[in-house]
Amino acid sequence: MFPLKDTQPSYSRPVVTIALITVNLLVFLFEASLGSYNRNVLIEYYGLVPDHVRLSSILTSMFLHGGWMHVLGNMWFLWIFGDNIEDLLGHGKYLLFYLLCGIAAALGQVIANPYSTVPMVGASGAIAGVMGAYLVKFPRARILTLVFILFFITTIEIPAPIMLAYWFVIQLFSGLGSIARTHLSQGGTAFFAHIAGFVAGVVLVKVMGASGRYNRRRDHYWE
Repeated sequence: MFPLKDTQPSYSRPVVTIALITVNLLVFLFEASLGSYNRNVLIEYYGLVPDHVRLSSILTSMFLHGGWMHVLGNMWFLWIFGDNIEDLLGHGKYLLFYLLCGIAAALGQVIANPYSTVPMVGASGAIAGVMGAYLVKFPRARILTLVFILFFITTIEIPAPIMLAYWFVIQLFSGLGSIARTHLSQGGTAFFAHIAGFVAGVVLVKVMGASGRYNRRRDHYWE
């Protein structure tokens, strides 16, 4: 399943989401312009290495990616779900929310695999937080999804809670499976970053609450 768009309207311009996507793409273009040696040095220094964590790398690792599919996939999910959470929280709180989810995701992976020497990079932990918030705040939304059935491709609308809960369960079982296989130190997908980011998003969106502008618009709608 691959999400194409959601049915939840957004009533403000998602300037922070657009800025985050732009920065991530520009950073990746810089990465791609480097030779393989310099690229590896960049990722080693600015990526998050659980075995020797630097506080600055918790933030910088969120803006690095391992390949075109990695960055484009992450940015697509951020574009689909991020505008509604930005609309809900307001621009400033949304940026803080995004960064806090990314930090929680990084710490979750470090706690799960503290001795790994493989640099962790990517925005997926922060974006998982956005998805967790979306699950809580827009349970009636539906996601137009591209579905592959044997040799056929079609699109269907799937309730957002089903899609997002399905995604979370996959991350959870994949993370537990990675422990059972004892291959955590060999790199790969940072499942525990996704899990921690998602849970952080569920909690933080409740704690931070909707912006005053969003609440006024909602109250006006229901009058």
